Amino acid sequence: MITLISAMGKNNEIGIHNTLLWDLPTDMKHFRTRTQNKTVVMGRKTFESIGMELPHRKNIILTRDKHYDISSCKNTILAHSVQEILDIHEKEMQTHPEYEMMIIGGSNIYEIFLQYATHLSLTFVDATFPNADSFFPNITFTDYTQLSCKNIPKDEKNIFDIKICEFKKI
Repeated sequence: MITLISAMGKNNEIGIHNTLLWDLPTDMKHFRTRTQNKTVVMGRKTFESIGMELPHRKNIILTRDKHYDISSCKNTILAHSVQEILDIHEKEMQTHPEYEMMIIGGSNIYEIFLQYATHLSLTFVDATFPNADSFFPNITFTDYTQLSCKNIPKDEKNIFDIKICEFKKI
């Protein structure tokens, strides 16, 4: 399985200046739970915005920079092409058919991997963000079947209503 996981505003907004547009603890908990003990794939800018490798995950950073330094990271590998990542996925699938690779961004990485995605794990944030400069690609939802969807109303910790949904490609 290759799953794109993201939260997005009403206009597919996902970020501004390499940061998230919101602080939603419920969505962050979903992200941690959904990606834990899995392989996460991110672009270099996303890795730098996080500032560290994600614990309890195998991290893959996609970058064109052949000399990018990740020597301080213990559970991170560099990939310099989409094919390298697809090869890792294929090799893992041969021995672990339940293997799931999670694509965690940014926008260019989502755009590249959308064609390979078998699943989507999306949090829909009920708000718009006019200053956003990073967007999730447009999805043709008729290509997917919805597996689950949970509405979560805003509360004292989460300032927006959200809906967390899982989809499988038809």
